[in-house]
Amino acid sequence: MHAPRPRSLRNASLFGLWSLLAALAAGCSSGAHDSSGRGPATPAAEPNGWGTSAEAQSEPGAPPPPAAAPADAGGATAPSPSPAEPSREARSEERPGLATHWGETRSSHVRTTTFDRASGSSPFATATLWYNDRQGARTMAASEGRGRRSFASLELAQGGVTVSLRGEDGSTLPAVSSGGRLVAVGDAGSRYTIQLVNHTPARFEAVVSVDGLDVLDGREATVSKRGYILAPHATVEIDGFRRSESAVAAFRFGSVSGSYAARKGDDRNVGVVGVALFHEAGTEPWPWDENEARRRRNANPFPGRFAEPPP
Repeated sequence: MHAPRPRSLRNASLFGLWSLLAALAAGCSSGAHDSSGRGPATPAAEPNGWGTSAEAQSEPGAPPPPAAAPADAGGATAPSPSPAEPSREARSEERPGLATHWGETRSSHVRTTTFDRASGSSPFATATLWYNDRQGARTMAASEGRGRRSFASLELAQGGVTVSLRGEDGSTLPAVSSGGRLVAVGDAGSRYTIQLVNHTPARFEAVVSVDGLDVLDGREATVSKRGYILAPHATVEIDGFRRSESAVAAFRFGSVSGSYAARKGDDRNVGVVGVALFHEAGTEPWPWDENEARRRRNANPFPGRFAEPPP
């Protein structure tokens, strides 16, 4: 049988027990601690996929808290602005490959002149040049058979006019050729130009489009619109979408969603450059058309046995 402990000792033990319970309760009600026990843990910053960061909740897996709405001068709460960036779903639907952006303003002087077409809205020659990034060009070529390396340059009117896409250094862009399709290879962010070279003594009108948009007015392209005049044996460098008679907005490769066509509401024709050529009325048409080329290809080297005198 144990002797009863003095009352003073029992009171001291009870006081110590209550102190211990109070300390434990205070520890449980304090903030979260890191594993080292050095104090409250700082909320981690986690990327949200848009290039910014959001504070994570202390509870694992909880969504980030909504941003507090700013108050105006009168104390009323102003609504939070809508995010400028697209949603994750919109970004996941981003079309791959390149399109043409509305670039910086560049000096480019033109003047208005007269040109009467011989054939109304029927061009005598057309050219189509596609473009894409490296992987996109390979994919486009593979869908039409094995492609080969080439350069982004085409000849119209049996070599009478040359059309090419050129980089910022002035060199012709590389390309992949497959199935009669020529796909120029570009890099996002780089600038390019469209060069037209007239090798003939004739004067032509060239209507040019980029991503389905006319390079002169930025609207939907049609061959009935007016274009650039190619003087005999001259070169025309088209730097961008025309803003005035003295300036253009440079052509720059970039994403489809940020392209000029997409910003105007229609990106279905991105990745293509078109050129349509017209003869001038009252002048002899350029003789080197497809019909003349075909006749020469079909010429018979041995049509008879002996020479005959001329009629």
